[in-house]
This record gives sequence, C-alpha cells and structure tokens, in this order.
Amino acid sequence: MTAQPRRVALVTGGARGIGLAVARGFLARGHAVALLDIDAATLAAAEARLADEVGPARVLALVGDVSSAPDVAQAVAAVAERFGRLDALVNNAGIAVFKPTLQTTHDEFSRVLAVNLHGAFLCTQAAAPLMQQGGGGAVVNIASISGLRASTLRVAYGTSKAGLIHLTKQHAVELGTVGIRVNCVAPGPVDTDMAKLVHSVAIRSDYHDVIPLNRYGTVDEIAEAVCWLASPAASYINGQVLAADGGFDAAGVGLPTLRRQQGA
Repeated sequence: MTAQPRRVALVTGGARGIGLAVARGFLARGHAVALLDIDAATLAAAEARLADEVGPARVLALVGDVSSAPDVAQAVAAVAERFGRLDALVNNAGIAVFKPTLQTTHDEFSRVLAVNLHGAFLCTQAAAPLMQQGGGGAVVNIASISGLRASTLRVAYGTSKAGLIHLTKQHAVELGTVGIRVNCVAPGPVDTDMAKLVHSVAIRSDYHDVIPLNRYGTVDEIAEAVCWLASPAASYINGQVLAADGGFDAAGVGLPTLRRQQGA
C-alpha cells in the first residue's frame, strides 16, 4: 500500500506566541509545518526548537513580510517545492498600534491594515491554487475580539480585524466552491509575551472583570481551536467566526457589577 502524503500547514507569524503554538499543534497531529515570519532571528530559534522536537524534515522556516506579494509568492513556492502540497493556511501574522484616533498617523493606520488584512488576502490568494491541486484545504484567519467589539485605542487594529472577519466570509463563499474552507478565530485577551509587556496590572484586572471565565486565555487554547477548524472534524464548517474569548463577547455591559451582586 502506498503511504499517504503527510498533511502540510503554513503558519504566518509563526516564530512566537499564538503562531508558534499553532505550529506545535499541527506537528502534534502529524503535519509538516512551514513557518513564515519577518523576524529572522526569532524564526531561526523557533525552527531549531521544533526541529529538535520532531526532526528537521517536518519543519520549514521562511523569512518574509506577508504584506509583500513577492515575499508571499516566494514562500508558497518554497512550500510547494519542499512538501509538494498544502492543506492548511493559518493567517496569524499581525501588528498593532494602540493610539487614540486623532494621534494615529496615516502611515501607522496603513501599515496595520497592510499586515493584518492585506497580508491575509495575499497569502490566501497565493496558497489557494496549491491547496486546490491537492483537492482542497482549510484557511483559518486569526482575527480578534477587537474585530467584533470596538474599544479604546484600537482604531487601526480593530478596523483591520473587522475587515479580516469579512474577508473570511468573502473567501469562504468563493473558495468553498473549490473545496477550500475559510474560517476565523477571534481570540480575546491571551497570555502572550506581548500582552505581558503592554497590559498593566490594572488592565489585566479590568479584563478579568469583564470575562466570565475570569482569566486570560492561553496560546495553546487558541491553537486547539485553530487546529480543529483546519481538521476534517470541521469539514462542514465554512465562513464562521469562533470567538475564543472566555465569554467576553457574550458578556455585554454591566456584568462585573451584576456578578458581584449575585455573589453577595
């Protein structure tokens, strides 16, 4: 009997945080994984760690900027050359500028959209033909609860993620016809290194107050949601947004006070 080809995933922003956790999730499920990241040094370190864990044959590191069409095309070509197929694309690469609307420059706004929204468009457009050659696949976009709910200092970030949510639906409608499912995970606050740097004790307390589970999520919890959406177990799920947020989006306004009164 001929052995079936190993399934292959491409994860953008894969050098750290959620992207790296997603890569590990795919590797644990037997996939080969390509990581695309603009940070060459951090990417090389991540590649070395993963290669130690699963062997170098299943890991490919690609340096590039997702907002650059030539970089993206080169990355997908490298995946095709190395692995011969692509089954899952995770558009995780993202940046943020947290400033008031009137202080956010046009260049800052444009750069956030270029990476967070245009990058997902470029990567999906480049990856879809390779997926189609293999009979289909799955795209999972990493948006944010900020794409579902407006909040302070997120005019660029929140707008980019709201656009990504609609891009998910647009691609699901068009690419579903050729066997490519497209879905979205919208994380709430997650305990990443970046969050630890920018979220003060007061901010973390505020988040705990408005999240019914009363805690931040972990990168592994987000990775589980992503890998499930990309798997055959979610074969009839297309065009959906999964808020992995501890109930933050569902909580509405005033719940912290109500919860305190309920517990009194």
